[in-house]
Amino acid sequence: MWMVVGEHRFVATLSDNVTGHAFAEMLPLTLDMAELNGNEKHADLQKALPANASRMEMISNGDLLLYGSKTLVVFYKAFTSPYSYTNVGRVANPLGLAHALGEHDVRVQFLEYK
Repeated sequence: MWMVVGEHRFVATLSDNVTGHAFAEMLPLTLDMAELNGNEKHADLQKALPANASRMEMISNGDLLLYGSKTLVVFYKAFTSPYSYTNVGRVANPLGLAHALGEHDVRVQFLEYK
């Protein structure tokens, strides 16, 4: 799929799991994502997705994860985390992702890759 932030377009691959498939069914999707902790953007989805959370020792730049069953999180910095997430997908080449997302809340579009 495409993840579009302003004029920046990133290719993202959805996970081959029930969560990734359920997210794909929601496309196209536009979310106003809030800034948190200087390393992520997050937004609540209109409906819950199937979740199978596990603790991830390392979060990577470009990870698309689900917190709980309704909160989509886009990470733009790598760090260790004590929290549990469900894998939704990953930005294929996150170079420039942190710059595109910026330091404030941002609107992000998720579109089918065509």
